[in-house]
Amino acid sequence: MASSFTVDDSIGSNPLLQDFDFPPFDIVEAKHVETVFHEFGHALQHMLTKQDEGLVAGIRGVEWDAVELPSQFMENWCYHRDTLMSIAKHYQTGESLPEEVYLKLLAARTFRAGSLSLRQIRFACLDLELHTKYIPDGSESVYDVDQRVSRKTQVIPPLPEDRFLCGFNHIFAGGYAAGYYSYKWAEVLSADAFSAFEDAGLDDSKAVKETGHKFRETVLALGGGKAPLEVFVEFRGREPSPEALLRHNGLLPVTA
Repeated sequence: MASSFTVDDSIGSNPLLQDFDFPPFDIVEAKHVETVFHEFGHALQHMLTKQDEGLVAGIRGVEWDAVELPSQFMENWCYHRDTLMSIAKHYQTGESLPEEVYLKLLAARTFRAGSLSLRQIRFACLDLELHTKYIPDGSESVYDVDQRVSRKTQVIPPLPEDRFLCGFNHIFAGGYAAGYYSYKWAEVLSADAFSAFEDAGLDDSKAVKETGHKFRETVLALGGGKAPLEVFVEFRGREPSPEALLRHNGLLPVTA
């Protein structure tokens, strides 16, 4: 069932009021579940804020490259066996999701992860290069810059006649100028945050509850009232590391 809502900006927008094109009979695809978890992460940061000043409460005032931390963090629970199995039921029989289907979901999550990561790194590096170092009418055209960046970030460089930049709306008309890197950086933050629960032990309910309380009192409660790096360090005890993201993407060996 499709639903659409328009919320007055003066009272704020509810991240759960999205356009969900759900099929009939509650047959929900994995991507829909991930979307619900994602938006609920934004909702949690709104609902659990402890900031009294509205301009920095919830997701308001949070820097662009950290605002997706809670939402992408929540997506990880869609692949946690116990969490997914508790909600993934056959709409007629109530039978739990078959194990082989669950394993296929896990495999699909890391399919071509390396290629997709390189793609995002190319876009992010190209964006920053063009908005910080590019000299109009200089020795390099924007296409030359793209070729130079691609040689460092792509396994197969683009063709000489490639004009991808002509359609790269994100950094010219989509509000992501000099900010495209935030997509990948948010993944680093969210994966590292989730790894705190992995370190505590996902099968240890007491440890998960304690870690969750710490996450609530830092990432979810402090909003834009404190610099994101300080908030993250307060939760994690150190600065962010890409190790968890690489591991989740299947690009690092899993330790026993």
